[in-house]
Amino acid sequence: MKTIKKVLIALLVILVVLQAFRSPKNDSNDQSKDISKTYPLPDSVKTILAKACNDCHSNKTAYPWYASIQPVGWWLNGHINDGKRHLNFNEFSGYRIARQYKKLEECIEQVKEGEMPLPSYTIIHKEAILTDAEKRMLFNWCDDIRDSIKAKYPADSLVIKRKK
Repeated sequence: MKTIKKVLIALLVILVVLQAFRSPKNDSNDQSKDISKTYPLPDSVKTILAKACNDCHSNKTAYPWYASIQPVGWWLNGHINDGKRHLNFNEFSGYRIARQYKKLEECIEQVKEGEMPLPSYTIIHKEAILTDAEKRMLFNWCDDIRDSIKAKYPADSLVIKRKK
């Protein structure tokens, strides 16, 4: 029993020490390259993005209380950084046109396939689960923007060229 008690005390001490090492917060108000600066963003779609996408795909995350507990905070920060690396709606207008076009297509595909929002996110954030109507609204919005890009730019500028 003494060994188990010592192990538990050691784990508790480690957990307490870990609290001193926190990840920086995703808390920027910079919206200078926001998607809404280039493309129309209806309130209905803005609401969908706010409830299901922006915590990981924007420059401002609404953190839950448990994000302050390490190592959970590190894990969440990893998800946020990964999400922003793939798609950041606050940086969208700064992307090359081919990347914008592709990201909108990927947005549709990943929501259709149930990959987004992440199942691990919607387990706790039930409000982030999209209804069929919300999905259709998001798909239509993405398609409308893709159509406007396609109408404005030559076809070869919409293809991401791979380096050889």
